[in-house]
Amino acid sequence: MLQTIEQVTGQFVGIVWGVPLVVLLVGSGVLFTIYFGFPQLRFFKHAIEVISGKYDDPANKGEISHFQALCAALSATVGLGNIAGVAVAVSIGGPGAVFWLWVAGFIGMCTKFTEVTLSLKYRDVSEKGSVHGGPMFVIKNALSKKFYPVAWIYALFVVLSSFGAGNMFQSNQMAAVLKTSAGIPEWTSGIVFCIGAALILIGGIKRIGQVTEKMVPAMVGLYLFGAIWIIVARFGMIPNMFAMIFSGAFAGTAAVGGFAGAAFKEVIIMGIRRATFSNEAGMGSAAMAHSAAKSTPIQEGIVALLEPFIDTIVVCTITAIALLLTGAWHAEGVAAGSEMTAYAFETVMGPAGRWIVTATVTLFAFSTIISWEYYGEQGVTFILGEKYIKAYRYIFICFIFVGAIAQLNIVLNISDAVYGLLALPNLMACYLLLPKVKEALTEYSTKLKNGEIKAFK
Repeated sequence: MLQTIEQVTGQFVGIVWGVPLVVLLVGSGVLFTIYFGFPQLRFFKHAIEVISGKYDDPANKGEISHFQALCAALSATVGLGNIAGVAVAVSIGGPGAVFWLWVAGFIGMCTKFTEVTLSLKYRDVSEKGSVHGGPMFVIKNALSKKFYPVAWIYALFVVLSSFGAGNMFQSNQMAAVLKTSAGIPEWTSGIVFCIGAALILIGGIKRIGQVTEKMVPAMVGLYLFGAIWIIVARFGMIPNMFAMIFSGAFAGTAAVGGFAGAAFKEVIIMGIRRATFSNEAGMGSAAMAHSAAKSTPIQEGIVALLEPFIDTIVVCTITAIALLLTGAWHAEGVAAGSEMTAYAFETVMGPAGRWIVTATVTLFAFSTIISWEYYGEQGVTFILGEKYIKAYRYIFICFIFVGAIAQLNIVLNISDAVYGLLALPNLMACYLLLPKVKEALTEYSTKLKNGEIKAFK
């Protein structure tokens, strides 16, 4: 019976994350990019200036800084998908999948801009000063009452996703990696993760922002260090690597060694699917972290442009470089996933390379857990109210341990499916409110050119 349920839920995940959802996510990104006039390019430099604190206005409502909001959102998106997911994409789709991963990352920047702008514009600020935002609040505050059930469903799906994809899957993978690499029992890892998460989560979004602003640069820097080592060691192979990426992007990839080869359609789907799953553009989840920022709607939307760039075009590319320059992507007997990435780093760096991947997998997964707990809080607040946040927090922490020691494929399948379904209510709201974003962007752009947007530092 359980095996049948697992099979059915697995098929459900495949249906949800099929070609139609990928087309919806990518198509929306393309449309938004054209409609807003390529803000990824126009405001990239300004986004960096904003997160540097140059335009921080003390009068703006919120709980965390621009940089803290960006790091909190990145800590949820920079995760196992950047290491294991990219390895799966390249092993199945070949080097050409990397090109489409870049494309999806680029257009995803505009999707993030749109959903984050709306979440800031229509967020709720309580009497105590705490901020709550996300697509469910956008739908409730900006659309008519007939859409309220859609907002409620989105909030429910966020809570369910927080326990599965945002919690148990992450703790399970962390525990498995530490057991393989260091022989640490899963239950020991589970207890340590629970204690660490509790110490952070008890402080709410302010504590999460303080921790992630230090954790995200450190873990990305460690991973980048390993990639630079590989680039230096295999520098002469870089031209051939780019040749494989661009030729494979438009013609598929012929069989090489243990690699079975990929058709053109498969190359595109694998690259785009892994990018959208990794950077969460279109899901509206990261907008919940950005909603807590001391910022204006358009300004925070511009900050959010950087998120898919860092997550997909920088961090995912690090994994791809390691796989392609070392030949790990088609190595026989190496399972696609984090093990393949570890094998790539170990090929050049020796045992230190495997430890770098082990450390980054652990940090990436743990950071995802603490940010997704906050997302779950927003869903709980919307459905039940703020008074239930503490109860949710305690239950969430217990599930970290459960995820570390148990195999819960059915629960994780359901969670992955409802996570994919988050895109439908979020993008519906984005499409209905595009003119509002356009109006705000035009006004902000004009003021910025005229010098009316003043720097405070």
